[in-house]
This record gives sequence, C-alpha cells and structure tokens, in this order.
Amino acid sequence: GFCTNLLLSQIPGHILAQTNNKTEMLCELKEEHAGVYWYRWSQERQKFEFLVFSNLLGKATYGTNISPEKFSVQSASSRTSYALHIRHLHASDNGTYYCSISQSFQLFLGSGTRLGVVDVLPLPLKTTQAPPSKKPVRCATKSKAASKKGACSPLVWVPLATSVLVLLLSLVPTAYRLYRLRRRLWLRVHRQ
Repeated sequence: GFCTNLLLSQIPGHILAQTNNKTEMLCELKEEHAGVYWYRWSQERQKFEFLVFSNLLGKATYGTNISPEKFSVQSASSRTSYALHIRHLHASDNGTYYCSISQSFQLFLGSGTRLGVVDVLPLPLKTTQAPPSKKPVRCATKSKAASKKGACSPLVWVPLATSVLVLLLSLVPTAYRLYRLRRRLWLRVHRQ
C-alpha cells in the first residue's frame, strides 16, 4: 500500500512547462534512506507508473519503457535531497509525480508535484502602474457626486422599487381578506 507521510516532502507543488523543454522537481527526506523511488500518476490512464529508483550510490533502475535520456535522478551530497530531471517534455508527461521511500514494507509518498506541459506558456501578468495623469483633477461637489452614484443611482433604486412592488403585491390578498371579513361583520351586525 501507499501512505503519505511527513518523512519526505516535494517542491514545487505545481509546474507548468513548455513542450520540448526540460524541468526538475525536488524531494527532501527527513533522514537518509537506501534510495528514492519516483512514480507518476496519470489522470488519463488512471494508474501509477514506476519511473525510476535511485540508490545512495547514484545507481538508477528504470521502469518498463522508461528512457534514461528522458528521466534522471540527481542526489545532493547530504543524501537527503533528490532531484528528478525530465527532458524533452511532451503532453504525455502530464501527471502528478511522487517521490517515495520504502520503510517497514510500506511505500511512503511525498506530497506530489503536478506537471502540466503546454505548447505555449501563458504570458506573465504585467504589474506596471499607469503613469500619473498630468491633467488637473476637477473636484466634484457633493451634489454632483451623489447624482452620479449614490442614493439616486439606478443600481440602488431599481432593486428597491422592485422590492416595494413585490411587497405591495403580496399585501393585496391580505387586504382583500380583511375587506371581506369586515363586510361579513358589517352584514352580521345589520342583520341583527
């Protein structure tokens, strides 16, 4: 079985990369282990796929049909940090990548890194501010400002008028019932 645990963590949580480029994701271990496994969860195929196992000496064992030219693992000298490198990215590389360690006959998974591969990366949002206007600023009087937006604004009076109309229409049946009740009482009194 797979278990998630605080024994290892992954960064970043999400990567958006361009087709034919390369990317990397990092797995940080709390303590040294015999090695790290990397898996990919494919939403499209609905399955976990074993990619590669890298031991302490840096020797790698690859899964079925997994190319060493595409996937490689590099470990830091501390042996608690492992980076998965993926080259020649394609849409088929989309998925969530998990690093994993084996302990007490269980596989413990990292938090996962979601990789999205696109043909064209979206342009970053510009956060530039508009230059200050050189035109003199006209100050509006309170009466002019109120006429533009405020108590007389259609955004205020249209819903208000609609609410009043609905309220009045809901009172019509009640008023009619009161009228009929008063008339019955009047007829009763005058019959006696």
